[in-house]
Amino acid sequence: MEASTLLTLGITVPLGGRSRSAVVIAPAVDPPAGGWPLVLAFHGGQSHPEMMRRFSGLDSLAAASRAVVAYPAGTGSREGLLTWNGGNCCGEAREQNSDDVEFTRALVADVIRRLPIDPRRVHATGMSNGAMMAYRVGAEAADLVASIAPVAGPLALASIAPSRPVPVLHFHGSLDQFTPLDGGVGRRSVTRVSHRPVLDGLLDWVRADGCPEVPLREPIPCPEPDLTIERLTWGPGDAGSEVVLYRIDGGGHVWPGRTPDSFLLGPAVSSLDANEIIWRFFEKHPRG
Repeated sequence: MEASTLLTLGITVPLGGRSRSAVVIAPAVDPPAGGWPLVLAFHGGQSHPEMMRRFSGLDSLAAASRAVVAYPAGTGSREGLLTWNGGNCCGEAREQNSDDVEFTRALVADVIRRLPIDPRRVHATGMSNGAMMAYRVGAEAADLVASIAPVAGPLALASIAPSRPVPVLHFHGSLDQFTPLDGGVGRRSVTRVSHRPVLDGLLDWVRADGCPEVPLREPIPCPEPDLTIERLTWGPGDAGSEVVLYRIDGGGHVWPGRTPDSFLLGPAVSSLDANEIIWRFFEKHPRG
């Protein structure tokens, strides 16, 4: 598709006696007949929406006239160092039991009032603590989101019971020192939270979605000599759902296809375009 001019909206949502906010990026062209898909992009811990825009490059979905992208802001007493209550993590949001699922519902309702959105095509992604938030929204607001694509952050809930099967796409590097692939406290962790192993959380979704418990394993061609990528797919499950893991041996705490903000995040994964893979997954899985 041709690139379009972008419309930028700053949205404030009153909720629980406080004002919550988000940055929304929309194509400045006529929408498709059913309305735009909406992609919720949750920033990482101790971050903010503008950093998530730069870090993920998801504005490209709006620039290509594919979707509206909303970057919600977490909570915190220090400006720009915001977190999400993803379950057992992270920061002030968890300590204060911030109802970030309710905020997500209110934000989506506000965006739908402002822009032509297809309610069957609301999806969620996120980085690190934002990935945990995408998981929580999938688990507790399955009536709202069609599918989720967490990046470099595990399921932070002890158990899940989504109201409908929710397709899940996950990316994770084996050298992630913030949210380790095998769980526990990362060597570079700021929160010192002991995380669940990524595979344990994914198997919760496999069971919740009614998928076969043995995945299809496929090597993904990778020109980078220090990386090996394998795709694991569990499915099809109930209502055509599936659970997909891109396991990146040699990858760090990064967004595949993007250059990390800091070398402390570990090795980049330049050859794997997460945004394109995420978009194809979202296109494949509208809410029935």
